[in-house]
Amino acid sequence: MTLLRADPESFRWFRRGASGIFSLPALILMTSFVGFAAFALEAGISRGAAMFMTLMVWALPAKMILTGMLASGAHILAIIVAVSLSSIRMMPMVASLVPEIRTPRTPVWLLLFLSHFIAITAWVFTTQHIGAVPREHRTVYFAGFAITLTLTNTLLVGICYGLVETFPPLVAGVLFFLTPIYFVASIWATSRQPVLKLAFLVGIVGGPLLSLVAPGLDVLIAGLGGGTLAYLVDRLVLSGRRKRQEGESR
Repeated sequence: MTLLRADPESFRWFRRGASGIFSLPALILMTSFVGFAAFALEAGISRGAAMFMTLMVWALPAKMILTGMLASGAHILAIIVAVSLSSIRMMPMVASLVPEIRTPRTPVWLLLFLSHFIAITAWVFTTQHIGAVPREHRTVYFAGFAITLTLTNTLLVGICYGLVETFPPLVAGVLFFLTPIYFVASIWATSRQPVLKLAFLVGIVGGPLLSLVAPGLDVLIAGLGGGTLAYLVDRLVLSGRRKRQEGESR
């Protein structure tokens, strides 16, 4: 199944995916993009540049890094490295989601194109609903949601760019802060394995502590260290406990 196959069933599943724009995850993300429009305006980024960043960079944290570094006058190479490192965190999402939506006939170019739209909101929404979608229609279902979400937020940034200056700063900040709150709740709710919840807890606790010890590297250390620690605990402790429980049940 590819997006080039224009049959009624494909369009139906594309529309079903696109209807996810009215879901709670999508609505929360849209309010956060209103906050991004306010940040771009304050940073001196033009309306067209903010819309282009939304369409091409897409992931909201990466855009915040890009906007902040542009406003501070950072060197272009430093900006490229920072945004690239921020986007590496999407690789596990791509690696876990692509096998769920592809079929043997799905072309590689299409998967590469759609991988651009995989960010936390698209990943969480698709992970929650893809099990109810027939395998042959999952690619077009994801495309319907992800492309609609991206284009909608691109237009939203353009529309709200001139309006957010009338918002009180506190309101704009609250709108932007809704996304990290939703991300935390969604990642915890969709973590199906104990090792994922353990890594999440280590990161939540270790991040603030490391910000006092190694500011600037706290997120990187908490991410790599927390994930590695959770993996080792799962392999050395939890896996042995599960084997003993299986043996006792027999």
